[in-house]
Amino acid sequence: MAFQRMTLGGLAFAIINTAVLGLVMVMTLYPFLYVVSASLSDQLFIQQGRVGIIPMGFQLEAYRRVLEFPMLGRSYLNTVTYTAVGTAISLALTICAAYPLSRRELPGRKLLTGIVLLPMLFSGGLIPTFLVVNALGMRDSIWAIVIPAAITSFYVFIQRTFFEQIPVEVEDAAKIDGCSMVQTLIKIILPLSVPSLVTIGLFYAVNQWNSFFPAMIYLNDENLFPVQILLRSIVIQNQTDQVMVDVFDDKNLISESIKYSTLVVATLPILIIYPFIQKYFVQGSMMGSIKG
Repeated sequence: MAFQRMTLGGLAFAIINTAVLGLVMVMTLYPFLYVVSASLSDQLFIQQGRVGIIPMGFQLEAYRRVLEFPMLGRSYLNTVTYTAVGTAISLALTICAAYPLSRRELPGRKLLTGIVLLPMLFSGGLIPTFLVVNALGMRDSIWAIVIPAAITSFYVFIQRTFFEQIPVEVEDAAKIDGCSMVQTLIKIILPLSVPSLVTIGLFYAVNQWNSFFPAMIYLNDENLFPVQILLRSIVIQNQTDQVMVDVFDDKNLISESIKYSTLVVATLPILIIYPFIQKYFVQGSMMGSIKG
């Protein structure tokens, strides 16, 4: 019945739109489905290039080898710690920057906005950043991972736009009830901003979870390495000798299988978390990207 009420142009647009979105979905899902399938497939089929999105020669040996890797548990714990602490710090700093910038009565608002905008256009560079981190004594510590990338100007502007959409009358009512600015922020503004905060928090968490370059630069202690360093060693440098056994005739075969299983193990936590915050993510993406 819905198609009968549509005009010819509307029907054509719906068909084209569905086809394009379907193609995008296939292009997005296929690489991940292939990685999962290859991680569960027999090494021989991987070498022969016969694996698609359906596993061939189902096996869990590669996962067992990866889970037995001696540094995996420590690396996972480090990554969870860096992600949790880094996301909390990033959200706190983003709120502290975005809320004042959303107030039109803030003195020097345009100047401060320009200062926040500047890092989006220019970066201090790797060497100056390294020198600052080293001078502050943060190397070989969690702070070298979470502090340099603690705040992103783009997310500050998204959160500022969301704060600006909250009616001023809400804050005026809080002031009449005797709330200070800090109490208004904590008790009124932040509860109303949960969708945008969850969205930005997810962005920060994903960036921190996938980050490996700062650890390469600032960390020398292997006990502090995140799981992404381990993933890099296995996937890029092909250092799989520690998880291989003599039962495999060709080390390249088990090497390929371990690469794919390691990718799945490293990606799985974010994929598990996302469905629980999807509704907030959609609301935050829409409401924080427009100005009413």
